[in-house]
Amino acid sequence: MMRFLAAALLGLVISSSALAAIDTYEFRDEAERERYRTLTEELRCPKCQNQNIADSNAPIAMDLRREIFRMLEEGQNNDQIVDFLVDRYGDFVRYNPPVNAKTLVLWYGPVALLVLGFGVLASILVRRRRANGPGKDTHTLSEAERARLATLLDKEDS
Repeated sequence: MMRFLAAALLGLVISSSALAAIDTYEFRDEAERERYRTLTEELRCPKCQNQNIADSNAPIAMDLRREIFRMLEEGQNNDQIVDFLVDRYGDFVRYNPPVNAKTLVLWYGPVALLVLGFGVLASILVRRRRANGPGKDTHTLSEAERARLATLLDKEDS
């Protein structure tokens, strides 16, 4: 009896995934289908953060796909659709946000950090060369150190 209940429960779990909703939209032509695909792939899901709207199964992504389809049916162009979503969710929904005052750090921050890192490295190297400049032989031993070294080496030989 337990095996039967376990098999029935497993069957219910497996069949529920087969009933998952799939977005099906009727497009006027292939160009509109391609616009829909392009828009849903280049816009980020606000909930998932690392998936585009096309790949996300989040409820908000399903709503956004439906909204994009509705706006395409109304005849809006890609810029109008993207602007609507940016007004609603901010520049975050774009994978490539525009360069403006809010996104300067995002666009130029990594380059600035790289330049700063090379500057610090160059500064360290210049200081080290000045400290060990020409005429400064740091590898010579004093007379006391040479005498001590000679006594240590003599002890090893014997």
